[in-house]
Amino acid sequence: MRTHDLLGIGLGPFNLGLACLADPLRASDGLDAVFLEARDAFAWHPGMLLDDATLQVPFLADLVTMADPTSRWSFLNYLKQSGHLYPFYIRESFYPLRREYDDYCRWAAERLDSVRFGEHVEAVEHDGEAYLVHSGSGRRFRSKRLVLGIGTAPRVPDALAPVADSPAATHSADYLAHKAALQAQDRITIVGSGQSAAEIYHDLLTEAPAHGYELVWLTRSPRFFPMEYTKLTLEMTSPEYGEYHRRLPAETRDRLARDQRHLFKGISAELVDAIFDLHYAQRVCGDGPRTTLLTNTEVTGSRTGAAGLELDLHHVETGERFGLNTGGLVLATGYAPTTPSFLDGVADRIRRDERGRYDVAADYSVDVAGGEIFVQNAEEHTHSLLAPDLGMGPYRSSVILAAVLGREVYPLEKRIAVQDFGVPDHLRTEVAR
Repeated sequence: MRTHDLLGIGLGPFNLGLACLADPLRASDGLDAVFLEARDAFAWHPGMLLDDATLQVPFLADLVTMADPTSRWSFLNYLKQSGHLYPFYIRESFYPLRREYDDYCRWAAERLDSVRFGEHVEAVEHDGEAYLVHSGSGRRFRSKRLVLGIGTAPRVPDALAPVADSPAATHSADYLAHKAALQAQDRITIVGSGQSAAEIYHDLLTEAPAHGYELVWLTRSPRFFPMEYTKLTLEMTSPEYGEYHRRLPAETRDRLARDQRHLFKGISAELVDAIFDLHYAQRVCGDGPRTTLLTNTEVTGSRTGAAGLELDLHHVETGERFGLNTGGLVLATGYAPTTPSFLDGVADRIRRDERGRYDVAADYSVDVAGGEIFVQNAEEHTHSLLAPDLGMGPYRSSVILAAVLGREVYPLEKRIAVQDFGVPDHLRTEVAR
């Protein structure tokens, strides 16, 4: 059986970027890499591909550019090959449409020789020398190293679990597939406070006059936080911040994960303004939208009732408890990493922390030997908000490839930030007593 040097499981943007960066290394370094994807074609958040939605990062945060600006797999080359480069240039916006980014990733995935679609991994075992990967197609693959890029799964809070499987409810991940059914209801409720919640609210509010439904938006956050996008804050998506964060005590990292969420899970300032402007326009042009926006409001329970879905609510600041009946419900409650069952056969080879999460090393490996099993976007608890950041994907792939090949194929930036994180060496002086 052929033994690959590297086998990626899952083909989201991060493992796809790794496949792109590994592609030329077959000829230059003899790197034999293969990437398995359960689906029959690439798809990136299809439920949120709204017509006018854009990425929240510039086009430079594509699959490869931050590691190799000369790569044939860059977004700019995709534009050139598809005949869209000059229109994109004239548009004068750094931020690609989300549909455009999805098409770009599909363009790359369909042209990579290393990608295998329709390969649903069911089990992984170790034969003493390498990993055996069993696919539902009946094929087996053997590799010295694995890279887990299965992505995250829709998160459902415990309070909403009783109604999450109701036909009247949908996670934001599947919004477009359920949009028509939602719009047939008299009241639609959105729960969440991030970009997805805001985009869905704006989309439904735009079409509300034509359908006549009432729209409710609930968030337990104290306000609708805009994403902080100042330059010194952006420096927190840097290699040195990731290394600083990784060395902090686990309890400090967990606290920062809560405190820093609005830094990358907030709403773009442009969308916040667009929502207000849409409210204003509908008020001027008619009776105004039938809508309620509530902050400081958490869902404490839920059930299916005779009049639809019943939500138990608690206003955090006033302490008041109240309820809401809704015909349609959108859970814009984010995503969470999962541990796939196919790893059960090699569980003893994987390092975990006290909470059962991956114990991720500086090179993104999680195996007890080191340098055999790597993760992509499963290390927010160790490497901070860099984990889901598209712009840092090529950097992480470069680190993984350096660990695999024993050399920096793609130069790794050691310092890019103006500021220091932690106490700099030149200020570590003994305090006078």
